[in-house]
Amino acid sequence: MSSLFAFPNPVNEKAARTVATVVLTTVVLVLATGWFWLLVPLAYGFWARVATGPTLSPLGWAAQNVIAPRLGARRPVPGPPKRFAQLLGAIMSTTALVLALVAGDHRAAEIVLVLFLPAAGLESVFGYCLGCKAFGLLIRAGLVPETMCAECADISLRLRSTASR
Repeated sequence: MSSLFAFPNPVNEKAARTVATVVLTTVVLVLATGWFWLLVPLAYGFWARVATGPTLSPLGWAAQNVIAPRLGARRPVPGPPKRFAQLLGAIMSTTALVLALVAGDHRAAEIVLVLFLPAAGLESVFGYCLGCKAFGLLIRAGLVPETMCAECADISLRLRSTASR
């Protein structure tokens, strides 16, 4: 049972960028069409990835097992910041879902959804994860223990891996 609720570490950046591309596309579709019902699978996917990584997320599973392997060699990145980024997405998508489908406030839901545009856009196009950067800042501020992600806390590890590319 504990393996069901395990989050991968490291994560294949190509799979993460694939998920971000689908999230970005979904958010743009919701904003363009007003199909707020799409927030149900969007929020579910985020919560499933927070809880189990790609295991219970159809999008996460397809990104990791079908799409990313066809994009070339794995590009491992630390898992804990990606999980934190998924948590932020889960909170934002659930907030938009509740605002749109429960409270009926589509304008407020759209405002929340607009926040996905830079986050998912930067991740999908450039591999720049805003949630991961926030996670690193929380570690440096002492709000998240360094033991959560040794690579995140020790910038020299990242500098060595960048120099070896």
